[in-house]
Amino acid sequence: MAKVVVAGKANCPYYAKAELLADYLQANLPNFRVHKITQHPDKWEHYYGITSRMLSEEMLSIAEENLQEYIEVEKEEEEAKNLIKPLQIWITGASTPICYHLIPLLANGEVFGMTTEISIHLLDTDQSKEVLCGIVMEAEDMALPLLRSISEHTEIDEAFIQADVVIVLDDVLLNCKVQSRENYIREVSEICQVYAPLIEKNAKSEVRVISSGKTFVNLKALMIMTYGPSIKPKNVIAVATTWESATKATLARKLNTNVAGVKNVIVWGNITGSNYIDLSHAKLYGYDCAIWGPADFSRPLLSMIYDREWIHSELQSAQSSLSSQLCCYGGMLPAHAVATVLRYWYHGSPPKEIVSVGIHTEGQFCVPEGIVFSMPVRFQNGNWEVMTEFKINKKTQGVLGCLAHELIQEKLVALKEIQEMQPYGGDKITS
Repeated sequence: MAKVVVAGKANCPYYAKAELLADYLQANLPNFRVHKITQHPDKWEHYYGITSRMLSEEMLSIAEENLQEYIEVEKEEEEAKNLIKPLQIWITGASTPICYHLIPLLANGEVFGMTTEISIHLLDTDQSKEVLCGIVMEAEDMALPLLRSISEHTEIDEAFIQADVVIVLDDVLLNCKVQSRENYIREVSEICQVYAPLIEKNAKSEVRVISSGKTFVNLKALMIMTYGPSIKPKNVIAVATTWESATKATLARKLNTNVAGVKNVIVWGNITGSNYIDLSHAKLYGYDCAIWGPADFSRPLLSMIYDREWIHSELQSAQSSLSSQLCCYGGMLPAHAVATVLRYWYHGSPPKEIVSVGIHTEGQFCVPEGIVFSMPVRFQNGNWEVMTEFKINKKTQGVLGCLAHELIQEKLVALKEIQEMQPYGGDKITS
């Protein structure tokens, strides 16, 4: 096998003659291959500086054709590149471990698509600038093919420019011995009062906002809608998948089965507060028992747990401690939850599967309007819809009423506290 490299200026007649000869040889010799390197005349002079002045009319004509073709190809490539506009992803509270684990998940192609490039913007306080720079450097070193760019920001005025997706990760460290819960709610409201108008002003009109983190996830989503009235409520959600995944893992350990076979666990209410894990619609796939069926064959999960005492005591106890456990996690689980919900939002959730998401209520399941409440939804065609076809019993309805009361109280405190505050006036994010 013979391989010849032919290099030259696009307007060089001698390169044109060599190119013709190389093409002829490659067409007639089975073991002959040619690799052409065509350079613009300006670039050729810079890199090589070798020029011949022996010219002929035919060679000059071919050289001119080569140059025009090269210019046209370059123009087409540039136009194609400009057509590929990367999605603009903004992440607030970006110095948190959740963000660190989230970046490679967003850029691996599974969330937005294998041909969709993204640009990630990390937003946090000025005190976190060094951490942000470290994250940016490490992400760049990964050389992820779909990550067009990644940048850090601490200037609030430049936040959310042309944002397609905003992921709100800001958290407050709860310690009721230091200050009251009302003061923490005030902190959350203050942050959202800064973010929401900027999202309205700088982001795209169809921007999607996801609230996640370890504290006040529902409240953050609600305050974004409250102080950004032009942001469509359908485009703001709170992530409950963290609780779903952790509960499925607990059930799988109890049943000694694969966690992927546990489906349709519903998280109701205040995601990072008082919530209710509903197993009445949960199903079990691929369970090793006396009755087997095809891949889509399932059994009601509750019928497979014969120890009812475990459900009413140990599972509830495990759920009570889960909140404190989530606050101790390094960020891998919440990051996976955010990536999963985004993937469903863009590509649809699996058929017949339930996804729990905090959404702006409109009276579904008799939950009062105007709060962000976690309930079962399905994602399809780039949107979500509440699965209102589910029937709930009186006991569950009573539980939902209590959960809604807590969220209403949070809302009232947030609105009262914000009314007593002065408008934000700085040019940096303050901690």
